Amino acid sequence: MNLEEKVMEQLKTAMKAKDDAALRSLRAIKAAIIIAKTSEGAGGVIKPEDEIKLIQKLVKQRKDSLEIFTQQNRTELAQKEEEELAILQQFLPKQLTEAEIKIAVQPLITASNATAADTGKIIGQANKLLAGQAEGAVIAKVVKSLLS
Repeated sequence: MNLEEKVMEQLKTAMKAKDDAALRSLRAIKAAIIIAKTSEGAGGVIKPEDEIKLIQKLVKQRKDSLEIFTQQNRTELAQKEEEELAILQQFLPKQLTEAEIKIAVQPLITASNATAADTGKIIGQANKLLAGQAEGAVIAKVVKSLLS
């Protein structure tokens, strides 16, 4: 079952349950899918790896908004972002911890005898290796700490 089918199924369930947070989140995913499918070059099809990137983008947007609303003491808006974030994260694979990322990245560093000057190159390789399993910012942080 692809992402669009999962979203449509859960959307029906959320409508029946009158779950406002789920409806907002699922409609956001559905809109992003439609935009992605109708964009140039997509041909009406989204690859599974692009589905994960799409969800990650939505999660990042919610986290950024949550941080801003929290700083501005807008608790009612922050609450909505937290609810949506919880629903969106259900569609992502299990996220790796920093320790797990270190274990995955260490062989890349040793195989290429990387130095601090190769940080960007290693981050790029690690992002490809761990696509969907960790946020790019966390991967970059771990790589920088290993190379410094």
